[in-house]
Amino acid sequence: MQTNISAAAERNKQPILDELMTLLPPKGRALEIASGTGQHMMHFAAALPGLLFQPTEADESSLRDIAALREECGFANVRVPRRLDVLDAEWGLTREFDAVICINMIHISPPEATPALIAGARRLLKTEGPGLLVLYGPFREGGVHTAPSNAEFDAWLKEKDPRYGVRDLDEVTDLAKQSGFTLKRMARLPANNLLVAFAA
Repeated sequence: MQTNISAAAERNKQPILDELMTLLPPKGRALEIASGTGQHMMHFAAALPGLLFQPTEADESSLRDIAALREECGFANVRVPRRLDVLDAEWGLTREFDAVICINMIHISPPEATPALIAGARRLLKTEGPGLLVLYGPFREGGVHTAPSNAEFDAWLKEKDPRYGVRDLDEVTDLAKQSGFTLKRMARLPANNLLVAFAA
């Protein structure tokens, strides 16, 4: 039985899945960056059996949690979790993915993690197929927070680590464009979060 449960992940996994079901192909391979507890991915894998999911994490304890949850769920379409830090020069993966999914990472990582994530996704997405990079989390729009709660969250993050903080959607979109992505979808989800999909 999994003990490391994220209440936020439980709340947002279905709204994210609803969007993914309109974006992802019925069959293919998806890479998740910063899988956390693994709750999102297992929820997605149950609903999308035609997709093979690869969970990753930079944190060793999280990798153990994901592995335990994978074994508990017993899904054939979830690979063994792998260690992956987006700041590593090489990710040790091949260009085999139809989608790269990253949930709630870029605001709790240093600024250089965002371009590293985008460039890494570009390297690993197949040249044929949808070639999607999907990001989810809080964003500023036009340099402005979309809700007082996001401004408070941003201040809390910066107190924790001054390198952290809610990123601006325009800046992230510009970085994606520099790597050859185009904005495909932007959806407003509960709790003042956005889901943004870029196509290679």
